[in-house]
Amino acid sequence: MKAFKSQLVTVAFALTSTLMVSVSQAAEATPSVVIVHGAFADGSDWAKVVPYLQAEGVAVTVVQNPLTSLADDVAATQRVLNNQSGKVVLVGHSWGGTVISEAGAHEKVSALVYVAAFAPDAGQFSGEQGKGAPIPPGISQIKADGNGFLYLTAEGMAKDFAQDLPAAQTAVMTATQGPIKASAFDDRTTVAAWKTKPSWYLLATDDRMIHPDVQRSSAKRIGATLTELRASHVPQQSQPGEVAKVILKAVSSVGER
Repeated sequence: MKAFKSQLVTVAFALTSTLMVSVSQAAEATPSVVIVHGAFADGSDWAKVVPYLQAEGVAVTVVQNPLTSLADDVAATQRVLNNQSGKVVLVGHSWGGTVISEAGAHEKVSALVYVAAFAPDAGQFSGEQGKGAPIPPGISQIKADGNGFLYLTAEGMAKDFAQDLPAAQTAVMTATQGPIKASAFDDRTTVAAWKTKPSWYLLATDDRMIHPDVQRSSAKRIGATLTELRASHVPQQSQPGEVAKVILKAVSSVGER
């Protein structure tokens, strides 16, 4: 009897160990998501999307990039990427698109998601993306301070950056925005990760900061899977569920490969 019980314990232990390994392997097979916010924002800009991803069992980290230069923001992103245990879907909004185009060359990055974002080629800077296109109205609401940083006025935040959000929320966004070093927009990329990594692009059709035509041509140029959404420059704030769906499609695609 004792020998029989001992065998049962051994079998139970083996089954438990196998189950734990299987669960661990399944968790590692699901790519994590790393998000890079844009200018005039901080990581809290993505607070509404994160719960949707976590509800699907996806590990998420939002980079708190300093907005001081392309190199500094890429370095901040790479530190987060280094901490991921497996494959990563790297997401970038607006200026964050320039950052992920560079940082996305990291070996752990398996896919890129651009949300109303710049997507420069190697050797380009962000401002080149809009050449030949109409100047978006929100550009007139970008002001410089005495320290070489740019910020968005309260009017610009309410009417051009996030015109589909309540006034109370845009007031908070104005107060918590992250000014960006003006010279960052002239920093050139050295690589274009989208040339070797599959990409998705969410186009905001009511964007007043990056013209929708620029977004559309960028998505086509990089060969991204395109989704169009009637939203302001911050669909992650006004329609977080829809933004999460695009990211989850990328996660699913990477997980299946």
